[in-house]
Amino acid sequence: MKKLAQEFLKGIIRENPTFVLVLGLCPTLAVSVSVINGIGMGIAATFVLLGSNIIIALIKNYIPQRIRIPCYIVVIATFVTIAEMTMKAFSPALDRALGIYVPLIVVNCVVLGRAEAYASKNSVANSFFDGLGMGIGFTLALILISALREFLGAGTLLGHPLIKGFEPAFVLGMPSGALLVIGLLLGFFNLLKKRKA
Repeated sequence: MKKLAQEFLKGIIRENPTFVLVLGLCPTLAVSVSVINGIGMGIAATFVLLGSNIIIALIKNYIPQRIRIPCYIVVIATFVTIAEMTMKAFSPALDRALGIYVPLIVVNCVVLGRAEAYASKNSVANSFFDGLGMGIGFTLALILISALREFLGAGTLLGHPLIKGFEPAFVLGMPSGALLVIGLLLGFFNLLKKRKA
């Protein structure tokens, strides 16, 4: 049980996809303009990570070595399609806001990397907790970046104004603002890591 807890927690803290491994930055930069978008992308990515990790851990011994990557991509694409169709059916506004970035989860290096580096070599239980931890870590990173960008760039949080008379820094709502926020957060987390060491 302790090993499963470690598998789960490593994706949130020690191997966070965004702040430690610095993976999956394309959707992070693109959709982190609002917290709702960040939550939506995080849930979709977590669903795909969980589903693909479980299936790949189940079928890993039946896939010939030379075609393993195409097989992993087919599994991942199946879960991405399910996530995208569910989003279109139940939250069309979020689907429009996230646009092309949901289908691009298929080639997201976080998902494919976990399939290749972890799920293909470990048990179903370990792969489940690895996928869950990585997904939650990715979602928390998206929420943090989105909250900073939405609050400082638009003066709102979850679409509601927070401080009357607050003058937002509109640059943070632009793509360059995403790079700035992620760069500052990466620097902050690296500084914390060095102080801890």
